[in-house]
Amino acid sequence: MSKRGGTEQALAIAKGKKIRAAEDVLKKVKALAAELKGNNEIEKTLGELKLPYNCREVVDKDTDEVLAEIETAIYAVAASIMDGEGFSFDIPSRAKGNQMYVPELDRIVLRDTVSKRPFANTATCRKAAITARILSLVHELVGKRIHVTKRDLFYTDVKLFEDQSQSDAVLDDLACMLGCTRSSLNVVASEKGVVVGRLSFREDGDFIDCQRMGVGGKAIPPNIDKVSDISSDAAFILLVEKDAAFMRLAEDRFYNTYPCIILTAKGQPDVATRLFLKRLKSTLKIPVLALVDSDPYGLKILSVYMKGSMNMSYDSSNLTTPDIKWLGVRPSDLDRFNIPQQCRLPMTEEDIKTGRRLLEEDFIRANPEWVKELELMLATKVKAEIQALSSFGFQYLTQVYLPLKLQEGDWV
Repeated sequence: MSKRGGTEQALAIAKGKKIRAAEDVLKKVKALAAELKGNNEIEKTLGELKLPYNCREVVDKDTDEVLAEIETAIYAVAASIMDGEGFSFDIPSRAKGNQMYVPELDRIVLRDTVSKRPFANTATCRKAAITARILSLVHELVGKRIHVTKRDLFYTDVKLFEDQSQSDAVLDDLACMLGCTRSSLNVVASEKGVVVGRLSFREDGDFIDCQRMGVGGKAIPPNIDKVSDISSDAAFILLVEKDAAFMRLAEDRFYNTYPCIILTAKGQPDVATRLFLKRLKSTLKIPVLALVDSDPYGLKILSVYMKGSMNMSYDSSNLTTPDIKWLGVRPSDLDRFNIPQQCRLPMTEEDIKTGRRLLEEDFIRANPEWVKELELMLATKVKAEIQALSSFGFQYLTQVYLPLKLQEGDWV
């Protein structure tokens, strides 16, 4: 099928609805943006809520503050050893039972429960040794004012750490223990997310124009502290789950027709992408619209951006971007856009279990429209990827589907 033929068929399948000029397509998006900018409500904090239980949250700390926290912890260890009591670390528990969804904040938080990690215990001695080793390494990094990746940190002592997941987990424990964000420890994740479109900023003094980054886009900086002078004329931010959809949008220069910023973490959201998205929305005050697969995992990915993850609930205030609109692909879109049956995939038993677990989550139940879509998915036992739209033509996503969704304000 030619591109022209695919587009004509796509237009017919869109139930005869005409896509208007770009300015008209964006009317409802701009109305949403105006509503967002007119909302001067100050974001609530944990302290203001006076919850019946204590919670633990971290903040950005400068070099001197982090060094002071580490040295205080080590002094306490030394004093305990000199008193003949051995040493132990007081580590905040990040177990699932300590994770709480707070509706007033619309995000997950961590209850303040501490567990002991003694060296003189066969069950915890190795983890206590890893904790002490990483404390030492972070002290060196912060003192020298240099940054490394989590992978670099792992390779400093492979024999002790054995697996990167172990050093990564202890690093999160330490950030929580010291009361600072993980980025304050000067350890960052490898670059994963990318951004393209109507956005410019400075990264460590260098000027970056995201309209001149080609199809691949600009890698999202792992160190958000080095990003400054953010500027944009975009009407919205389009958050995309997958790299393939991002490439289609970038190659078609979707952001030139419909001024926007497009970013993706290429699947499960990483810390740098979550921090960058939060920074963009708080600076630019424009809506964030999400394009994910029509399956339980697409919704899980979206919920991590919005509500936070269990693993890093201690830093949810810095990592979450509330009020992201679910633009597509939604279960109700499959019939509405006549997605062919061969492009609709049967849900696996694991898919169904994941969907049912999501329906039990407080943050899902707080949004009736999300519940409605998820119930439809579970009732039909059908899922679909963003790429299913390509059955009508490779540019159906950018020329028909997204313009129609934006034009009608069809998001939840």
